[in-house]
Amino acid sequence: MAEKRAVRPAKAASAKPAAVKKARRPEVRLPPLAPWTGGELEPDGDYDGVEFAAADFTGQDGGGARFMDCALEGCGLDETRLTRARILDSTLTGIRGVGTDLAEATLRDVEVVDARLGGVQLHGSVLERVVVRGGKIEYLNLRKARLKDVVFDGCVLVEPDFGGARLDRVEFQGCVVRGADFTGAVMADVDLRGVAELGIARGVDRLAGAVISPAQLFDLAPAFAAQIGVRVE
Repeated sequence: MAEKRAVRPAKAASAKPAAVKKARRPEVRLPPLAPWTGGELEPDGDYDGVEFAAADFTGQDGGGARFMDCALEGCGLDETRLTRARILDSTLTGIRGVGTDLAEATLRDVEVVDARLGGVQLHGSVLERVVVRGGKIEYLNLRKARLKDVVFDGCVLVEPDFGGARLDRVEFQGCVVRGADFTGAVMADVDLRGVAELGIARGVDRLAGAVISPAQLFDLAPAFAAQIGVRVE
């Protein structure tokens, strides 16, 4: 009678972590543009294929306006009201301003390049396929905003507020993030590995769904320890 051979159980395959999904970048191809002839922005205005070059919109009200296939270059947006505005398939280059109000606005397929902004309000807004490249934005308010396919590339963000926001396929590449607030944020496929300097003031417990590097883990260790009540002495 043939001797029975013991069957060894197959080794379980080691599970590999799922790769973080990349953000889809906008592909903005502007048509020939008509130069802006001056005047003030209008609430609920409709701007299609317009080039705004070095325009000063300080204190103006363009709430609810629609910008489609537009280019804003070197424009001043101090205290400009653009609540619930829709900015679609457009480029914003070298814009500057303090207190710009874009609350509940929609930015879709937009490139923001070398912006210099402070205290910009984007709470409750929707950003989809947006790239923010270069420049410096201080006190960016994105509370309860929805960000999908957004890339922060080579920019400086000082105390950005992502409280209660939803971030889906968001990348930070070669940028500086100081004093970020992620309180109540929800993340999926958020890639923080490319941040050159990462500082999180609040909401470190909301990083589930984000990917960080080993070096960043070391830097954030005190914040993680404080979150679970561990004292490091």
